[in-house]
Amino acid sequence: MNQEKIGKFISEQRKIKELTQEELAEKLGITKNAVSKWERGLCLMDMSLLKPLSEILGVSINEILLGEKIQEKDIEKKSEENIIKLTELINLKTMKYGIIGMALFSIILMLISFSKNKPASSIVSLLCAYNSITFLSRYKIRRDKTDLITGTMFFIAVLCNTIAFILS
Repeated sequence: MNQEKIGKFISEQRKIKELTQEELAEKLGITKNAVSKWERGLCLMDMSLLKPLSEILGVSINEILLGEKIQEKDIEKKSEENIIKLTELINLKTMKYGIIGMALFSIILMLISFSKNKPASSIVSLLCAYNSITFLSRYKIRRDKTDLITGTMFFIAVLCNTIAFILS
């Protein structure tokens, strides 16, 4: 999703409706700063605001997500493109949670390492975990079996390394 294009579109539509940023923010129950950030392309709005925003601006949700008016003949094609882009955005957020999980996993490994007074081998597990998350996330998007196999192999390496570490 092109945040800058979406932001410019929101700004243009807001001005057409003769609304200030503050008035739009008030109608949506958010801060003026949030609207300003959208319009400058610094971030996207919470998805729960798409419907009320579209109603206030008098445009479709698809037009907001695309950042431009859509002609009647292009609605189906553009809708599919937006669904794909939203799916990719959601998958990126999923990867963020995977990285948080990986950080917690490495902390647990380090705590076990300190409690057993053994050298930490968490770096290998950490790298394998990161690669596993990356390849499995890519598989969810691309459905490429190579990504699935690679991600699974890295996951198995993480499990084996963790079991060996705990048992040693």
